[in-house]
Amino acid sequence: MSIPAQASGAPDAEPDGPEGRLRRFATIWSRAIFPSTATSMTRPEFEEHLLPLARDLSGILHARPFDAAPAQRVGAALVAAHCTDPDALSSSLGVVDSYLVLYCGGNGPVALSTEDSRARCARIQHALAGGFTQALRERTLAEQEAIARSALAARSQAEQALHATEERFRAVFKDAAIGIGIADLDGNILEINDTLTRMFGGLENHVRSHKVNEWVHPEDSPHVWKYYDELVRGEREHYSVEKPYYRNDGTVLWTNLTVSLLRDPQGRPEYQLALMEDTTERRLLNLRLRYEATHDALTGLPNRTLFFERLEKALAFREDMRFGLCYLDLDGFKAINDSLGHAAGDRLLVEVADRLQSCATAPGEMVARLGGDEFVALTTGPRTQEEVHELAGRILSALATPVRLDGRELTVRGSVGVVEGPSGSRTAADVLRSADITMYRAKAAGGNRFALADAAADARAITRHGLTTALPTALDRGEFFIEYQPLVHLGDGTVHGAEALVRWCHPQHGVLGPDRFIPLAEHTGLIVPLGRWVLEESVRQANFWQERHTDGGPLRINVNLSPTQLHHPGLVAETVDVLERSGLEPGALCLEVTESALIGADDDLLKPLRQLAEMGVDIALDDFGTGYSNLANLRRLPVSVLKLDRSFTQGMQQHPADPVDLKIVEGIVALAHSLDLAVTVEGVETGAQAEQLRRIGCDTAQGWYYARPGAPDRIHSLLLADAV
Repeated sequence: MSIPAQASGAPDAEPDGPEGRLRRFATIWSRAIFPSTATSMTRPEFEEHLLPLARDLSGILHARPFDAAPAQRVGAALVAAHCTDPDALSSSLGVVDSYLVLYCGGNGPVALSTEDSRARCARIQHALAGGFTQALRERTLAEQEAIARSALAARSQAEQALHATEERFRAVFKDAAIGIGIADLDGNILEINDTLTRMFGGLENHVRSHKVNEWVHPEDSPHVWKYYDELVRGEREHYSVEKPYYRNDGTVLWTNLTVSLLRDPQGRPEYQLALMEDTTERRLLNLRLRYEATHDALTGLPNRTLFFERLEKALAFREDMRFGLCYLDLDGFKAINDSLGHAAGDRLLVEVADRLQSCATAPGEMVARLGGDEFVALTTGPRTQEEVHELAGRILSALATPVRLDGRELTVRGSVGVVEGPSGSRTAADVLRSADITMYRAKAAGGNRFALADAAADARAITRHGLTTALPTALDRGEFFIEYQPLVHLGDGTVHGAEALVRWCHPQHGVLGPDRFIPLAEHTGLIVPLGRWVLEESVRQANFWQERHTDGGPLRINVNLSPTQLHHPGLVAETVDVLERSGLEPGALCLEVTESALIGADDDLLKPLRQLAEMGVDIALDDFGTGYSNLANLRRLPVSVLKLDRSFTQGMQQHPADPVDLKIVEGIVALAHSLDLAVTVEGVETGAQAEQLRRIGCDTAQGWYYARPGAPDRIHSLLLADAV
């Protein structure tokens, strides 16, 4: 049968397209196995025959979820195409191993990692080999069993009449490619052919000296001898099983065994006929492929695939059973790779793997490498609450001894996330995610320690991740809005201006304050477009206030600048552009920068702030007093306003005020005024506090005593009345 080629005009048929790469794979495959194939097709016809099988292999490689079992049908299809020579199987496995990922690895909808694609390829080889050998075995067994039955019938007739028929039976029996044995119903072995004798080590008396029911092996399936008893009683006509035997030298022979019941002319059970196929080498091949698919090539540890199998088994509900998981990530491993090279990093990982293996030697414990510098250790049993803590401690202790590489001593540190619980309580994915989150908490706490899983912390981390993922599209969807908190002049109680405070109206979590998402925006870089949007909206609103309410005097707008915005090269140009397009005077804008962002700032960092200050834009030093900066640095900073942190004025909320807080604030105000700096106080919540700050000489204030952040129209209503 041949399959017509795809039209050459299709895009996928281009040499570098998916169909073109698939055809090159089929060409290589056909050239490898055609010489050993008994077929009437020409090689081009044979190539077209292999093309749909190659397409099946490509689809299996990229299947989600991945399942290598369909590759068995590809192996069976080779047998059906008369590719029955052993070289055809080995050549096919070699082609799949060398070229499947190379030519078909990029044909799927989602790109596969190198490690994942090689693991999938190994499992596909395993399934293809299994399908090939299973189909070949069934074909051979069918042929041989028919031959054996014919031979036995010929023998019976020869005993009765014809010597020639007996000779033909002997020829077939002796030269069969599989082992054949005949025994009576008591298990006494009557006849065996040379093939079966060779399978058992070449000693015929070793086989004949045992009855059939004496060939017991510890790895026999439970149903083997049940089937045997049913057969000799005449209740079963045949059965097929995989069965191991001991050879005369003590080694193990693995076979595919088919036993059939032979009856006399009256239908009474008379003999049992055994057909044996030697599968020892195939079993070893399967074990090797299985090992390669489930173990890390670098360290020899179980890989992610095998670990998940073990973890899912440990999580299956069993009464009084628990599990404990340690998720390890090396601290600073990237620096070792970058400085010493990946070869040194690989040797370090091998040493770490050896040490971890020495930590998990008890029954129910295992260590695996998930990838990179991430390892996991699993323990199971009824007392994992204590055991998993001890295991985590042993892991950190094992890493404490420096590792010598190329004459250097490297200190290895690690962060471990620990999850423990009863079996049947959650899925493997949930457990690993919790362990991963917990490991990062240990790393954030300084590393070289282990942390215990906490459901509340996991929920916060998952929520934080969800917010981070939603941030990029939230700005496009218009989910952000701005509230304004008035800045009140302490001298006369009039509204001096307002601070713009961004909020996020999240579809699921409601209104979120900046403390929930600004750090995430900083981390992802979204703070730059978000900050520009806040600046544009705030300046537009300030210009609207001035145009509509000229009798109330100009209102200043305070906008916060994050450290990332401060480093953004387009800060000055974007600010100028926003002001020019809105028509707002630069003096009506105040940019607030936290004191911590300016600690140790050099002239390059201060240059954009100086340029803005020279234009007339006010620069406010926010959270002053929390950054441990040298007060002498105020001379070199281009600021015109100090915003005193609320922690310095909390002691003034009651009367009489805390004398220490009072002296500190008096000193800061005096210093600021001596440098021609205005002082704004945050967090004013009581009238006593406001009065104290007014007496000290603070210029402006904001806080809940005056107004909470709100919509922009509230500023005008506050403007028309006494702020206090």
